[in-house]
Amino acid sequence: MKPAVTRGRRWRVVVFVLAGIYFLVPLLSAAEFSLRIPGSGYGFANYLAIATDPELLSSLLVSLQIAIFTAVVTLVLVVPTAVWVRLRFPSIAGLLESATILPIVVPPVVMAAGIAFVQANLGGPVFRALFASSVTALTPFYVVLALPFAYRAVDNGLAAIPLRTLVEAARNLGAGMPSTLLRVVLPAIRTAVLGAAFLTLALVLGEIVIARILLYTDTFPVAVVEVGRSAAGVSVALSLASLLLAWVLLLAVSFAGGARKRSSA
Repeated sequence: MKPAVTRGRRWRVVVFVLAGIYFLVPLLSAAEFSLRIPGSGYGFANYLAIATDPELLSSLLVSLQIAIFTAVVTLVLVVPTAVWVRLRFPSIAGLLESATILPIVVPPVVMAAGIAFVQANLGGPVFRALFASSVTALTPFYVVLALPFAYRAVDNGLAAIPLRTLVEAARNLGAGMPSTLLRVVLPAIRTAVLGAAFLTLALVLGEIVIARILLYTDTFPVAVVEVGRSAAGVSVALSLASLLLAWVLLLAVSFAGGARKRSSA
């Protein structure tokens, strides 16, 4: 038994090392390229260019606004729906899960083509107001794209708590359903909600197909591509900075979840 256990440990080490090489080598290569200054060695000029370019900062602000609105709308739709299904209609949970997969099945380019057709052929003040800004135009479609990830994150969080017991206890104490959701259910699934918000943020900061086809060039992913045409080093630095931001947010979500578990204990 001991030789078999030893071989298993060695294979785990080999797999871990290969996975580390697979992920770290491209990141290290990108970091080296982003620090390279033609004819001047290495420096942080590409990263300083990000902080001094008003268009890049403006595009990042626009994408963050879209991400915040998308996360709020998505959670407002997903959390009550998931709670309602688990409490009242658990038999249709499978049907709802299948429905939430549809945005993954349909390619974003197909969705963008349909949106572009609607945008070009339907008029009216409401439609013109909706498509007048990238924030109002892209948020509803990003909500659709984020639903599969947010629903599964929230549903897994609800599966880990005694939901029915908590809701019945709150109702017996006189709390209404809105108060129960805000003061009992949400704190219990805070880690899942933060995870869903993080996934939504990562999706918005990385989605380029719909924004590009609809000709909204003021979002962060489009700005990264446009900068890459004239300044590849700045584009790579932007990509690494956005990846670092995503890691920081993921660590923040993990820390919040760990702090919640320690306080509960």
